Amino acid sequence: MGLTHFLVLAVILFCIGLYGALVKKSAVVILMCIEIMLNAVTIAAVAFNRFASPESFTGQIFTLFIIAVAAAEATIGLAIIISIYKNRDTIDATKIDLMKW
Repeated sequence: MGLTHFLVLAVILFCIGLYGALVKKSAVVILMCIEIMLNAVTIAAVAFNRFASPESFTGQIFTLFIIAVAAAEATIGLAIIISIYKNRDTIDATKIDLMKW
């Protein structure tokens, strides 16, 4: 398998995640779509590292940072969603207006 195969997979995953983040109404589904987009970026980073400079570990190190950011994003995002659900009784992103209480 060549670099093209990995990049096509990354583009497909990123497009699926982007479509879901823009179209879906549930805040939890939007967070999962953002996670899919971050996974696409990690696949592309590791693929470029593997085929561009296999002797260095820059792609893998960059991937570890992306995983850490994704874990923090999921934790903080779910905490915000739980807080909104307690106050508003909904997680529909179109019905959440934080300026009005």
